[in-house]
Amino acid sequence: MDARFLGIVDLVETPSVAVVVDVMRAYTVAAWAFAQGAEKIVLAESLDEALALKARHPDWVALKDGPPAPGFDAVNSPALLRSIDLGGRTVVQKTTAGTVGALAVKEASLVLCAGFVVAEATARLLRTRDCAGVTFVVTGEDGHAEEDLACAQYIARRTTEAGTDPAEFLRRAAKSRAAEELAEGVRRGSHPDDVALCLELDRFPFAMVATQEDTLMVLRPHTI
Repeated sequence: MDARFLGIVDLVETPSVAVVVDVMRAYTVAAWAFAQGAEKIVLAESLDEALALKARHPDWVALKDGPPAPGFDAVNSPALLRSIDLGGRTVVQKTTAGTVGALAVKEASLVLCAGFVVAEATARLLRTRDCAGVTFVVTGEDGHAEEDLACAQYIARRTTEAGTDPAEFLRRAAKSRAAEELAEGVRRGSHPDDVALCLELDRFPFAMVATQEDTLMVLRPHTI
């Protein structure tokens, strides 16, 4: 498998297969939302779009980065989300990097969204599809987020080498700037358990596939 690792700003053409990685925290949060029963996640282009969708669908759960804000039901924290019952609900998610990355490759034939919590399921789906080339979109810090790059490289390696040791990849993520900022409470709308939850390898048995449904980009769990 030919793997490329690009930041959002480096995407000059639409890849055939894209894995959009946001470890801390968009796609850890998304995985937790599905674990809590969410049916689907709509990836919003902007905060205004998220609020407009919420206004049209009052039963949907709107979620954003940062501190709580009027009109939003939750924040982008896996630890804070894990106590919310989302059974059968639709979540609208808008984050600084993760959702932006998925929308940047929405024309790809296959779009997966990933973090460490769904690493093996993501690699398994790539193996099943026998993908010759995969573009990993490293969403954080303009493509330089160490936790996202480590996770992307781990999934790429694990796709072709099932016995890959995760220790070094997880160590890199644990020492990343994002992990440090979350641990120190620099990022608002966070919880002390967020870093540990983001580094739980293979917590969930499903991959997450994003597809265009009408005018929306929608994320759903996919179990092989």
